[in-house]
Amino acid sequence: MPESVPLHCPACRREHVYTAPPYPCACGAPGAPRLDPAAEPAVLAHRAWDEDWVTVRCTACGRRNQWPHPELGCPCGTVLRIPVAGAPSPGPGHRPAARSAAVASALDAVTAAVLCLRRLGHRDIRRADQRPPSGIGLAAPGLVVLVDPAARPASPRDVECLWLTAMTESAHCVCFSVSGYTEAARVRADALAVPLFTLGHGGTATPVNGPGRLLAGPGAGPDLRTPRRQAP
Repeated sequence: MPESVPLHCPACRREHVYTAPPYPCACGAPGAPRLDPAAEPAVLAHRAWDEDWVTVRCTACGRRNQWPHPELGCPCGTVLRIPVAGAPSPGPGHRPAARSAAVASALDAVTAAVLCLRRLGHRDIRRADQRPPSGIGLAAPGLVVLVDPAARPASPRDVECLWLTAMTESAHCVCFSVSGYTEAARVRADALAVPLFTLGHGGTATPVNGPGRLLAGPGAGPDLRTPRRQAP
């Protein structure tokens, strides 16, 4: 089970309970950073690539995975970096010091999608409770996400299932695909106002339809700014 720790915001003194979000290892087992309940959270004033990641050992297969460092966005506007117990920092050569990561596996696709979502202002990103029919489901407050690492383009059914899940949860949605989308999937996404992104080999998330470009445009933040539409 993911760890939870009580903490308070040093800026406004609000009390929070933070749960470490799990991410899928390449073996399929979920894993999450081990939190340090004795340490105080740090206020995040600026970002550095090396500090955005922690290395977590998978308890199922022993792999050492690189996950986004746990963070919490307080309602007062302060971003808190949650202390992690005994997690070594990424070593030299593990990943290049760039703002994206190569997409060579499902794990890389999830990492690239998480980086994009964080740049758009989303925090507390975790694996979705409900597993999608295909791909990997992620979730954040008010948002459901599909990450499709398959070698075939995403289909209209993938888009529709994501949209229906979002409607059920009264949330917005966004889709990331490594292999792009069929023309029918793009048409359906436009009709349902679902933002579509492709994940390039360099890990760059590129919007490929109108809602995606609107989301990625200047001033885009946690509000996806794409109205949910009723199914035609």
